[in-house]
Amino acid sequence: MGTDSAGTEQRQPVMADVAKLAGVSHQTVSRVLNGAPHVRPDTRDRVLAAIRELDYRPNSAARALVTRRSQTLGVVSFDSTLYGPASMLDGIERAARSAGYFVSVTSLRSLDGRSVQEAVDRLRDQGVEGVVVIAPQTSAVSAVARLSSSVPLVAVGSGNQTQVPMVSVGNRYGAGEATGHLLDLGHRTVHHVAGPANWLESQDREEGWRLTLQAAGAPVPEVERGDWSARSGYQAGLRIAGLGDVTAVFCANDHMALGLLRALHEAGRSVPYDISVVGFDDIPEAAYFTPPLTTVRQDFGELGRRALELLVGELEGVAPAETQVQIAPEMVLRRSVAPIGHR
Repeated sequence: MGTDSAGTEQRQPVMADVAKLAGVSHQTVSRVLNGAPHVRPDTRDRVLAAIRELDYRPNSAARALVTRRSQTLGVVSFDSTLYGPASMLDGIERAARSAGYFVSVTSLRSLDGRSVQEAVDRLRDQGVEGVVVIAPQTSAVSAVARLSSSVPLVAVGSGNQTQVPMVSVGNRYGAGEATGHLLDLGHRTVHHVAGPANWLESQDREEGWRLTLQAAGAPVPEVERGDWSARSGYQAGLRIAGLGDVTAVFCANDHMALGLLRALHEAGRSVPYDISVVGFDDIPEAAYFTPPLTTVRQDFGELGRRALELLVGELEGVAPAETQVQIAPEMVLRRSVAPIGHR
């Protein structure tokens, strides 16, 4: 709080000050702030000009008492620096701001049923109008399915394994596209470096890879299991480099692909001429790997927008066209793949 030249404390402007400067009633200012219809354009302009001149900031708590709307949404997130979950959270926050909502985030180290329920209860106590749960693991999906809540819920990244409204990326489709692209280049089969077995994304990408090989009548190699890290991709790459018949590898994320590229380079295996490599995610660094990585891009901005669309629709009583939304990823072709035998 500032003071004027006489040392007296300056008070913050209130709605009555805006009304006086704009030459309108207190009720008119309230209607403009709440986006009510039937306010004349010139009147609205005068009110907005007065708000800017006075640097008036509405009291959100007071407005909530009047409108019974907090304009705040809760997000329960997995405490992770992994690109996928972190980008999902960023996409949701951006979409919420664009829709005029504040966001309160609770990050959990464990996505078990009790932790998720307690997080939702805490957010509800804060007065949130709805909750988005980022649920990338099987434990989180089970937790979401058992949630008891008086506020609307939307899950993100949980596949189709819950009745809660859900938005996810088409992981099976993306994995199938990556595997099919390598088969189309003449590779007899495609090896796979999978993510952790308890992650839904890992399960779906592995299934997409396997089904595509089976549909093509191609051999299905044993899966190399990683933990999403470049280190685990490197370790898988050392094992793969020792197999003389490998010509193509699909990695379940770009960080594991980075580790794989390092291991293949150290083993003297050229990418893409000896072994073609495809990742998943399209992290910002993927275009700067050596060689630049062909990968499957996820649109996290669209993921956040669609999740908020479902949640806001529930809040406003608008029935959605679908409650299980899947967003198709897309292949990004770079220089880490080549036709078999190409030099």
